[in-house]
Amino acid sequence: MVASNKVGKKVFIQSEDCPIRDVVAQIGDKWSILILFSLVGGADRFNSLKSRIEGISQRMLTQTLRELERDGFVKRTVYPEVPTKVEYELTELGKGLTKSVWGLVSWADKHHDEIRAARHNYDNK
Repeated sequence: MVASNKVGKKVFIQSEDCPIRDVVAQIGDKWSILILFSLVGGADRFNSLKSRIEGISQRMLTQTLRELERDGFVKRTVYPEVPTKVEYELTELGKGLTKSVWGLVSWADKHHDEIRAARHNYDNK
């Protein structure tokens, strides 16, 4: 929940009712957006996702997929086959999120060189 203080400035309350803390911080971790965008093209299997997201460990992929499933962004389907086949895909909520986040991802891509240069300049002061 966002409130205002006496001078009209926003105050971000430490509460599950605050959408920034409850939702945005959750998907703003190191891996969630990469996983979501890896699923934009359709359902995929665990090992395929792992091979397409460089640097993610099996444990972190498992944990992040569970969190995304818990939040309703990803659907996990287990097929009764031998060996067991499991696929992950975006839910409608997840598709809506990726559409909403696409502007930020595009902006980051466009301005990445500027940001890296600013960091370099800052670090060299």
